[in-house]
Amino acid sequence: MSGSVVAEGAGGASVPGTGLGRLGFAAGQVVQEIGYDDDVDDALRAAIEDLTNADLEDENFTGAADAVLLWWRSEDGDLGDALVDALTNLVERGFLLLLTPKPGRWGHVEAAEMKEATAVAGVMLVGSAQLSADWSAHRVVATAGRR
Repeated sequence: MSGSVVAEGAGGASVPGTGLGRLGFAAGQVVQEIGYDDDVDDALRAAIEDLTNADLEDENFTGAADAVLLWWRSEDGDLGDALVDALTNLVERGFLLLLTPKPGRWGHVEAAEMKEATAVAGVMLVGSAQLSADWSAHRVVATAGRR
């Protein structure tokens, strides 16, 4: 799943949504969003809403979620704790999409930090994708022992 999963538009711009189905998004899913701020990629958010035919649920959502978007910056605190908290509403066989700023951008999260945090949280990074000009997407799933 590594590599680009978005199409290139005019001038080399990314076209959000092209690779979202390959990541696991589908119509009818409930998607919770955590870590929303002014710096998130609104086009990517809209593409997920278009594909799922539903608005994204916010951090206060308490129902069952098929997927969780976690926008995370290095200054946001403890990533391991955030991953554990993000799994709270996730259904069995659901997935988390960890979105981090790309290298060279403010808030970039080093790969070693993600590896340590996923080990602590009992989850696995199972792939990364380029869905946005400024954000890297990392698909995270719970390990067998975590469920």
